[in-house]
Amino acid sequence: MLESILFSVSVTGPIFLMLVVGFILRRLHWITDQFVQLGARLVFNLCLPVLLFLTISKANPAQALNLELMGAGVLVTLLGWGLLHGLAPWVAAPRDVGVVVQGGFRANMGIIGLAYCGAAYGQQGLVVASLYLALVTVLFNVLSTLSLNWSLSASRGVIQQIKGVLRNPLIIGICLALPFSWWQWPLPAMVRQSGEYLAQLCLPLALLCAGASVSLKSFKADSGATGLACGAKLILMPVLAIAVGVWMDLLPMALGVLVMMASAPTASASYAMVRAMGGNAALAANVIAVTTVLGAISVSLTLSALRFLNLI
Repeated sequence: MLESILFSVSVTGPIFLMLVVGFILRRLHWITDQFVQLGARLVFNLCLPVLLFLTISKANPAQALNLELMGAGVLVTLLGWGLLHGLAPWVAAPRDVGVVVQGGFRANMGIIGLAYCGAAYGQQGLVVASLYLALVTVLFNVLSTLSLNWSLSASRGVIQQIKGVLRNPLIIGICLALPFSWWQWPLPAMVRQSGEYLAQLCLPLALLCAGASVSLKSFKADSGATGLACGAKLILMPVLAIAVGVWMDLLPMALGVLVMMASAPTASASYAMVRAMGGNAALAANVIAVTTVLGAISVSLTLSALRFLNLI
């Protein structure tokens, strides 16, 4: 268990330190609120869509398409999303419901989730997890967009909500990547390299902006909302993943991938989306910070328990 915890800390530690750096730079006035606003907009509208496009376009569905795992991931995501929509209005202001829901179910699969799966199962685990990532990331972004649109623009009709989803830069990036993944179309070297430059900018810029937006006052003001989102991410989602995986009788590796992906801390992309859409960015940043710190311990304990029970 100690080895598992140390590995988790080695993965989440640099992310947490980047959040701390952003927090300190904002207090030193090296980072301004305008920088944070423009940086989040750049991440949401350009860097993150490019990162998702490159990640998904490289996945080869013919190598390790696991339909049962995909179905389990969709079911876990929908269950968590639905439960959070039922619970969030009890502890969060109406405009913050979408922020709590997204923070509670949306996991950092592309960075931490893949790292967990690669360490546990090697290259085969990475291939399986990448295909899982391609499908569930689409669902993450559709549900997150719907939740934020509902809570931030409650007066918008169904057509406007659908247009909001279709215009989401993350959805566009994913949809553009799917043909490249399915037919394995190669990208020109110059285009791929330029895209990788933008993709590499995504995580550090998003984390700096999120760290700069962490508010200690907000922890007190939004303690109920923060607690629900963090509890859902660290406890509810892993429990749902275990329950669904055992119920569907997934093979050990598939169950391990499902649980590790669901147990990853809240995605940094959730902050960029909230900030770009005019939501409670401080609440989103606080959820990322807390789940990143505690996630290293919670996922290690979860995986250790599953291994003890011979489930993975």
